[in-house]
Amino acid sequence: MTDTPIKAAIEITNPTGLHARPAVKMTKLAKTFASKVLVAFDDSGPWIDAKSVVKVMALKAPKGATLHFSASGMDAAAAIAELSDLVRRDFDENHERPGAASDTGQGHAG
Repeated sequence: MTDTPIKAAIEITNPTGLHARPAVKMTKLAKTFASKVLVAFDDSGPWIDAKSVVKVMALKAPKGATLHFSASGMDAAAAIAELSDLVRRDFDENHERPGAASDTGQGHAG
């Protein structure tokens, strides 16, 4: 095992940025990994614990900000890959009108 951190930088495209719901999703995912996982606005830091919802929410990262992830440990590569993917997917939030994800397009007749 190497102690060299694995890093990634991902732009937030979520229209509301890293607000409460995405912060909770991100920290819950980070906690599933044994590796130490950190996040920052800049590659030079300051780095915060990505497993702390309070610290992640305090970032108040807006849309367009770049999140820098750093992980070290046995499953660091998986942690970086999955966290990066979560950000790319806009934290699995639907930005259409409410209910659009479940809309089948069949509407009501009449």
